[in-house]
Formats: sequence, C-alpha cells, structure tokens
Amino acid sequence: MIMPFRRYADFTGRSRRMEFWAFSLLNVIVTFLISILVMATGGSLAALANAEEVGFSAVMAIFFGGFGLLFVVWWLVTIIPSIAVTVRRLHDRDMSGWWYLGFVVASFIPFVGFVAGIALFVLLVLPGTRGSNRFGPDPKEPVGPEVFG
Repeated sequence: MIMPFRRYADFTGRSRRMEFWAFSLLNVIVTFLISILVMATGGSLAALANAEEVGFSAVMAIFFGGFGLLFVVWWLVTIIPSIAVTVRRLHDRDMSGWWYLGFVVASFIPFVGFVAGIALFVLLVLPGTRGSNRFGPDPKEPVGPEVFG
C-alpha cells in the first residue's frame, strides 16, 4: 500500500496491479476516514446541497477548516505518487505514460470522458506484459532469462 510513497516521483519502470490497486484502496480508506471526521465535526451533505442558501464561504469552511483541511493535505501528499503509479502501471502494459495525459484531457469532454474513464479502468485491470518490455523487467518475475544471458 505504501510502495508508491517510496517511489514518490519515479515515473520509470513498471508497477504490478497489486501495487496500484493497494494504493487505490489506501486512498479510499483514508478519504473515507477523513469524511467521517468532517461529518462528525459539523460538516454535512445538507450544507453542501444547500450551498446557495448557506453561502459559498460556509461551504468552503467545511473543506478548508478543521478536519476538512485534511482532504487538501491528503490530496497534496498523494497526487504525485498517484500519477507516478498510474504511469508505471501503463508501462507494465507496454504503453507510454503519455497515454495517461490523453485520458485526463479526454475526461473533460462530456461523453468521451466517460468512455475514456472506462477504457483507462480496463487497462489498469488487465495484466501486464509477460517478461521484459521497453520499460524494464517484469515486476512479477524479477529473475528472467536475461539474467543468464
């Protein structure tokens, strides 16, 4: 779960599915726990739903005050490792990391973004290429035939 933090801004090499999905699970768990803290200290979905009535500053106080600030801090801590592990996961599929930028840009187009999101999800679920590829040795098999050559 914490391997992407050790390889914080390493956009080279390959990452296994388990590394990517364990890190994603960690993000979901921490975000859920922060949400519980925010809700327990006065932040509510009703305030977000009635943003026009309560005022924009009251809604921003939920996110940037008290425990809501933890959302911002967690996002800042995990944004670079998240991008890096996704790029390395694409490398494991023998795809350039620039594809990720293409998926992000495509996500801003209404219908295309939905399809691009599903396509990226499918690519991240599929197994990586077996053996070495242009991005490095297979992370599942650290000892391959090139060791004996």
